[in-house]
Amino acid sequence: MTQFEKGSKKLLNAWAFYDWANSVYTLTIASTIFPIFYGTLNFVNGNQVPIFGLEIKNTALISFITAFAFLVVAFTSPILSGIADFVGNKKAFMKFFCYLGGLGCIGLYWFKIEHIYWGLLFYFFGLIGYWSSLVFYNSYLPDIAYPEQQDKISAKGFSMGYIGSILLLITNLAMVLYPQWFGFDIGTTEEQKNEAAIEAMRCSFITVGIWWILFSQYTFYVLPKGVSKGRKVTKDVIFNGFKELKKVWEALKENLQLKRYLYAFFVYSMAVQTIMLVATYFGEQEIEWGGEEEKTMGLIVSILVIQLLAIVGAVLTSRASAKFGNIKTLIAVNFVWMTMCFVAYFVTTPYQFYATASMVGLVMGGIQALSRSTYSKFLPETKDTTSYFSFFDVSEKIGIVIGMVLYGTIDQVTGSMRNAIVFLFIFFLLGIILLFRVPRYQKE
Repeated sequence: MTQFEKGSKKLLNAWAFYDWANSVYTLTIASTIFPIFYGTLNFVNGNQVPIFGLEIKNTALISFITAFAFLVVAFTSPILSGIADFVGNKKAFMKFFCYLGGLGCIGLYWFKIEHIYWGLLFYFFGLIGYWSSLVFYNSYLPDIAYPEQQDKISAKGFSMGYIGSILLLITNLAMVLYPQWFGFDIGTTEEQKNEAAIEAMRCSFITVGIWWILFSQYTFYVLPKGVSKGRKVTKDVIFNGFKELKKVWEALKENLQLKRYLYAFFVYSMAVQTIMLVATYFGEQEIEWGGEEEKTMGLIVSILVIQLLAIVGAVLTSRASAKFGNIKTLIAVNFVWMTMCFVAYFVTTPYQFYATASMVGLVMGGIQALSRSTYSKFLPETKDTTSYFSFFDVSEKIGIVIGMVLYGTIDQVTGSMRNAIVFLFIFFLLGIILLFRVPRYQKE
């Protein structure tokens, strides 16, 4: 097999193409079709799931499973990254998690209440596969691109992923709304039409898995295996990743600005990521739609609006930060998020939901892009940026775990997702307070 030189156009494009392959998971499984499908299942007593001898609210259950998956990723990624770098076979790890995630998506076709344990296991595999494969995918960037190429090729990967995921989502949307076009028997009654739409949703999960696995082959063919060092994995190697994270934690004591910023990021990101993960479930369960078809179309349109406005929001936030500074802009964006937590409690109609989704889109892209760039600016002079960003990613995932568990618990105890959304107001308020405490003595 031909080994392409670092910085070569073909190598860069092959790396970016993995975004085209895997981004369909986030849009179809995490954000749209699966949450809608999940709401159509025949739960007992309306929205209760009989599991582990208990009856758990359906949205609370999916929150707990999601939290557990992120906990696993947060714990294993430093270990696996350290091993992959040490033995030089990061492509093998990336392949494994790609196939695990793709097969998890395909397995969702058989997601039924009667087989709830298997269904949740496949959902869990999809989450683990996607987020863990990203760990190794991102780690390839400094290996295949020179510093001056990295921003451009990273943006190209994002664009390719966006286009690919939109194309498949439109196809899946057509399958669900017009199943007869794809050979599904829609019958003559409304119930039969709904059953055909649900079957189309199940088939869309298969298309995601196949798309992800199939298109990743070009990336795997071109990317280098890694530099084999012929070493054996020892106990020290396994825990080397955690040692690196500990070094970063110790270094934070000498950098008050970065430490206080990380505290603020951890708190508000916990709420942001939770809202992004549960938004579609909220819309499916809490909004008064006119019927199943309107619900399906409305939720998918909302997600598309969020995706489009996220790009606009990222640009606007970038311009605001250039004029007013990163911290002041983050405080303003957090204030908007905090306000939306209150507004969401009163949202009941589709149009209100569309308006709220639009605001989420504007501040979602902005807060994600600005949070990472602010962290990068606050880093000390060091060559070990990988450990610092690993610390950042692990912090973000642990925040997601805490946020999803709290959200699911409030949802389960009170029986309402609205109460859980309002509760997240506290984290944005605390995030704003902590941002005010970040010293301004360094350039933003």
